Amino acid sequence: MDRKTSRPLLLVPLVASLAFMASGEARADWTGKGEAGLVLANGNTDSKTGNVKLDLATTLERWKHAFGGSAIYAATDGETTGQRWEVHEQSDYNFDGRSFWFGAGRYEDDRFSGFDYQATASTGVGRRFIENDRTKFTGTAGVGYKFFATRDTYDETGPVPVLLAQGESDNEVVFRGTLDLDHALTPSTKLLDKFLVESGADNTFVQNDIGVQVQMTDVLALAVAYSVRYNTDPPLGFGKTDTLTTLNLVYEIK
Repeated sequence: MDRKTSRPLLLVPLVASLAFMASGEARADWTGKGEAGLVLANGNTDSKTGNVKLDLATTLERWKHAFGGSAIYAATDGETTGQRWEVHEQSDYNFDGRSFWFGAGRYEDDRFSGFDYQATASTGVGRRFIENDRTKFTGTAGVGYKFFATRDTYDETGPVPVLLAQGESDNEVVFRGTLDLDHALTPSTKLLDKFLVESGADNTFVQNDIGVQVQMTDVLALAVAYSVRYNTDPPLGFGKTDTLTTLNLVYEIK
């Protein structure tokens, strides 16, 4: 599949889901939250780092639709050192109060990961293991298809960059699993943890986001989070692990 034409095709399922959720038939009350954080430093080194997140969800009878996205940007002395954006969507059909079927899509573009893009469409089953006023713990397991493309890799140690590996497009069947924990430590403080694994024959991608959110008002909160992303077989010349620590202001949509 040609890299220039494959990327728009991969976005079709997500665009279709958004169109459905925006239609009159799908109008419903939305809940969720938006987050943003910004760090600016000037002096011997000029740097700026920012990140934004948005998560929305709505329930229509037996269906639950959730959509989210995030973006990160970092620069030092005018040179971009980090740039990533990601969108995801998941629709659940509830069999009963605990079990459900899901269909999900995820797309990310990370300029500094070695991957030009990674996109996954998956389906499977989920279970709400714990769901009460204090703790919510949910897991899913399923299979999917992953599309990805790698970037050209160069050796830039010499006077002239030397091409080490040419970027290429590929796809593979993956196992997808998630764990999602929301636990109230106190009436105003809660622990949040989201775990994702996409495992295929060529690469296993793992991401875990853990954080603490402290409520300041009915709709405003402060959140500190630590994210770890790991690829077992990244493109040549790139590391396996990326970490990110954020301190964000959170606005809750109720």
